[in-house]
Amino acid sequence: MAVYLSIGSNIDREHYVCAALDALADRFGELNISSVYESEAVGFDGEPFLNLVVGIQTAMPVAQLSRNLKQIESDNGRRRNVARFSPRTLDLDILTYGDSAGCIDGVELPRGEILKNAFVLQPLAEVAPADRHPLTGQSYGALWRAYRSDQKLWVVPFRWRGRVVSPRANATPSIPPGQ
Repeated sequence: MAVYLSIGSNIDREHYVCAALDALADRFGELNISSVYESEAVGFDGEPFLNLVVGIQTAMPVAQLSRNLKQIESDNGRRRNVARFSPRTLDLDILTYGDSAGCIDGVELPRGEILKNAFVLQPLAEVAPADRHPLTGQSYGALWRAYRSDQKLWVVPFRWRGRVVSPRANATPSIPPGQ
């Protein structure tokens, strides 16, 4: 089953993004990794985030996958006793689980942030441009091309396990098309 996950961090960002990628690769094997984007904090005043999307293949049930992601977050210092919109070492979310839609094992699929936040939609459109949103039926590439928001993000250089994940730095905000 093709599953897409979002990764975000705004505390010791490079360290925790690498730790997340290591843990996901150790559990799921080959990862389909988007470029890494820097974005402003949304919902609170805080340091900028690093965000990316990772595609994995798994038959693991949604509940077990969710528990695994929460464990990776906890193993990397994620505190659960703080405000929802606050700085964090690591944030891992299930964006899609195949074509599943609805509340599955307590997880709302597809994740609503896909259609709301540039820092989720752009990297998802990068790794899965032809895949279709289970509710809208539109491809992620088409959704990104139609996206309108004042959210700004930048591709940042990033290496993981000696591999260039983001091969270019872009000093210009990555503004959605048509803006």
